Formats: sequence, structure tokens, C-alpha cells
Amino acid sequence: MTREYSGQRVLVVAHQVVVNCFRYLFDRLTESEILALDREADVPNCGVTQYEFEPAAGRHGKLVLRAANFVAPLRAGGAAVTTAPDLPAAPKA
Repeated sequence: MTREYSGQRVLVVAHQVVVNCFRYLFDRLTESEILALDREADVPNCGVTQYEFEPAAGRHGKLVLRAANFVAPLRAGGAAVTTAPDLPAAPKA
């Protein structure tokens, strides 16, 4: 993304594992920190996690977390936010 889309807005649509991997990398979290975040709550369906480039952060600027699991637009529009836990994996045949 840095090489191909520098200075541009980028939208990534992903599931929880990928969202958490981005958070792990962008926020420079330890393994125990990202696992703790994962245990705290699931990434909701249609939840928005937003990063913004902050030129004054770090030596050369960096992405800074602006919102995590943001679902207010869904609620404002009357849409239900999925809160049901994942179903257990089906037994292998």
C-alpha cells in the first residue's frame, strides 16, 4: 500500500483476522497485546476500523488509529449490528 498508493485513500474490506493483523502491524503491538484485543471483542460485521496518516507522528509520519469497530452509522440507519458468536466448526466427515 505504501509503494502503490502513497498519499491516497485506501479501502480494505476484510474479516476479523485480517483487521487484527493490520492492527498488529500498524500499532506495533506485541503478540500478547493483539491476542488480548481479540479476546476482548469480535470485530462486528460492517464495523469500521480507520487509520489516518499523521505526518508529525514518528520519525517519518505513520498511520494512527482514528476509530476501531465503529458501527454508529449502522445503528443510525436502523440496521442491526451482528452480535451473535461464531458457530462452532462442523465436524469433519
